[in-house]
Amino acid sequence: MSRTILITGPELAAEAMQLAADQGIRVVPTTPYLPAEELVAIIRAEQPDAIVVRQGSLTRAMIEACTKLKLITKHGVGFNTIDIQAAAEHGIPVSIAVGANAQSVAEHAFALMFSVARQTALLDARMREGHWDKASANGIELSGKTLGLVGLGSIGSILMDLVAPLRMKVKVFDPYLKQLPARAHVEREEDFDRLLAESDIISLHCPLTETNHGLIGADQLARMRPGAILINTARGELIDTDALVQALSERRIAGAGLDTFSPEPPPADSPLWGLPTLVATPHVGANTTEARDRVALVCVRQVLDILAGNALDPRCVVNRHLIDS
Repeated sequence: MSRTILITGPELAAEAMQLAADQGIRVVPTTPYLPAEELVAIIRAEQPDAIVVRQGSLTRAMIEACTKLKLITKHGVGFNTIDIQAAAEHGIPVSIAVGANAQSVAEHAFALMFSVARQTALLDARMREGHWDKASANGIELSGKTLGLVGLGSIGSILMDLVAPLRMKVKVFDPYLKQLPARAHVEREEDFDRLLAESDIISLHCPLTETNHGLIGADQLARMRPGAILINTARGELIDTDALVQALSERRIAGAGLDTFSPEPPPADSPLWGLPTLVATPHVGANTTEARDRVALVCVRQVLDILAGNALDPRCVVNRHLIDS
């Protein structure tokens, strides 16, 4: 019996593609960010057993276009582009690759911290234009500063350890965290406003939910220290972009490093591009060879488990509560 995995985006890493082929599974890649109606038509024609969501959204219409669908798996961990309610209504689990890209995203957040603090993106661009800003450029040391982590999942936990050699103090705000890992430089912060006021760097590592859109808005930016840095490698919708543009334009915080945006990509005329204290990357935190290999293998193995009738790790199924109810 023919079995098919459809990917919303290009092929998976070579090892994952080979694993699928060895198991007799046909893999169908698609053009990234296809118009919704085109992707619906492809799904209806292919009738895949599983869909791997790499790029773009997976809507109710796409889910309902397939009568054979047994699993939707995210090529990563951010599932806000998938209609998990529609999937649950049809008894289809939505899984994520927990921890598979955490090291890469944490390292990228670390890199953004350095880049904003030392103005590397701006100075690189200036040098390419023929400028030599040695006399005027002035950076910020990260050593001894306080890092405020919003969310302590796999990524935040790795970042927490990455900053330890810099003798940084880490404050963690995570209302869902049951137990804080034992680290001499780490403490829990129950008050979000106090976290903002007492941190030199705020780094976002929480999933996007219905309740935290605009988590960082004008009021929150006003509470941050004048020399503070905001880092976001989570989801763009966590930040009110207009409020951030205003705060950076008025130099009310020192800078920001963004890997995610709302919308993605931002328009060419976005006011973000006129901000010299912003470092921007195109949602590439997980884009390393190592992370792509791990994530792709996790996705294919989850599909194989479902096709074999095996239960997935409950931590990986993000709509389990909806299916159970």
